[in-house]
Amino acid sequence: MTLSVDLNADMGESFGPWVMGNDGGLLDVITSANIACGFHAGDPDVMASTMALARDKGVGIGSHPGFRDLQGFGRRRITLPDASLANLVRYQVAASAGMARALGSELRHVKLHGAMANMTSENLHMARVCYEAALSVVPDTIIMVLAGTAQEQAVRELGCSWAGEIFADRAYNDDATLVDRSQPGAVIHDPAIAGPRMVEMVKAGAIITESGKRIATHIDTICLHGDTPTALEIAKSVRTSLQEAGIRVERLSGRH
Repeated sequence: MTLSVDLNADMGESFGPWVMGNDGGLLDVITSANIACGFHAGDPDVMASTMALARDKGVGIGSHPGFRDLQGFGRRRITLPDASLANLVRYQVAASAGMARALGSELRHVKLHGAMANMTSENLHMARVCYEAALSVVPDTIIMVLAGTAQEQAVRELGCSWAGEIFADRAYNDDATLVDRSQPGAVIHDPAIAGPRMVEMVKAGAIITESGKRIATHIDTICLHGDTPTALEIAKSVRTSLQEAGIRVERLSGRH
């Protein structure tokens, strides 16, 4: 059986004249785009132009909701009542779905951003609140989850369409969560390391942690960040390494 995997990246994170990331370059490499909704980054014009470019390149469009935290880029942990958290997610997903529809496309998936993603990877109840909120707006969407975490447990309990994600440029703890960015070695900057590392994990069907522990999991998609100096080189290395290893790169499809 031929292995296959989706490649996704966070984008649409520019704001007005301030440019963040190389979205145009990444859209030539990836198969799914997680587009900011204006709360942690982005604005309506950036969202529209990024979605239009993704549509034209045949890249799947996804919503990337996060905390209302422009200054902290959505990476600061914020505690909210369940109802407020749910409405925060609904508001952003609805904006994404409406914009995609207006551009003659569709919203294919939802992926939480930053601190919201990290918190829901540790907290099952919070993950369910966020995902139920997203599904109340787009019931048939694919929920992209951090593989092997409370996020995956939440979508399994909800019975919705989902996809397990690993990161090409982030190190892992032994509980399948990401090593905090403040720690040395948390972010991988060397394309020569990132590509072969992803091939090893996809072939093993497992997350390989910093300690060498293997956590068996479904790997449906690989995240390639766009906001680091070597982001595009890492993306190209991962795609080339996968293809040379006989692993097919194709647009995301969900599992139940």
